[in-house]
Amino acid sequence: MALDEGPPQLPEIAAVGELLWDILPAGPRLGGAPANFIVFCARLGNRASLITSVGTDEFGRMAVDQLAQPGLDLRLVEQTAEHPTGTVDVSFSAANQPSYTIREGVAWDFITLTPAILNKAARVDAVCYGTLGQRDPVSRATVRRFVEATRAECVRVCDVNIRMPYCDAEVLRWSMQQATIIKISDEELPVVFHLLGIAKAPEKPGEAAQALAALFPGCSLVAMTLGAKGSLLAGREGTVTHPGFRIAPVDTVGAGDAFTAGLLHAYLRCQRQGSDGLSPANVLKMAEVGNLCGSFVASQPAATPPLSPELIQRIADLLRADDPAIS
Repeated sequence: MALDEGPPQLPEIAAVGELLWDILPAGPRLGGAPANFIVFCARLGNRASLITSVGTDEFGRMAVDQLAQPGLDLRLVEQTAEHPTGTVDVSFSAANQPSYTIREGVAWDFITLTPAILNKAARVDAVCYGTLGQRDPVSRATVRRFVEATRAECVRVCDVNIRMPYCDAEVLRWSMQQATIIKISDEELPVVFHLLGIAKAPEKPGEAAQALAALFPGCSLVAMTLGAKGSLLAGREGTVTHPGFRIAPVDTVGAGDAFTAGLLHAYLRCQRQGSDGLSPANVLKMAEVGNLCGSFVASQPAATPPLSPELIQRIADLLRADDPAIS
């Protein structure tokens, strides 16, 4: 497996959870929110590691080959002969609305906790996890041990990513309680508040984000994607909105994962400023970088397209604008 960890001063980010193939009418496409997210993290110039499991089947071999790239450590991608690589059957209605059948009992349901995984947890600067990757008790235990084994200063990103019926109140509450950053879409809000036992959720996105932040005091930032309307970030000093960028959408699959990667990329660099790391100006910067990444992916015909040199330079310039040490 390819490995280029990059200079040690760069942030080290891990993602733990599902890796799967979407079986589309046009053919299979590699995906899974943690996998998409960590690919973007590597392409943005971070040291990145993926913790998941694939089968020893053709889909598993194809996944490892496709993921191999500079900056992305795949040594913690387990390969098992006992379970097939995860797949999702995608079909479309007459109105072109997709429906999904997520296969159960697949490799990413059985990510095994190892000393190497725990060793990685003790070193990372950030980790991203979600609820779908915890649907089976085996992987749930591994995700939780990993997250709980990270250092106190590690940034824990909970990408809620609800896929019913694979999320319940206990999984959701644990996941959000651990988080430094909670990432959620406005479409997920009703389900999230229902699972949390809140009968009447705030109708306005800003109020809803602030309500989530109040429920989970360990959370520093609630990041909410608003589709074509951009994003909203609620921090301790208030709420910041960003209108997004006008694009001609081609394929929105993976755009939310790119947003999360861009947001975290900016967060880790702004964090170097100490007490000013979550100032409204920096939070707005995080939203802009996240939206830049998300809109770029939505304008491309693939879930994890190579990032253009222009985009990478634009992000670097934006983060360097107020602090020459940030890159």
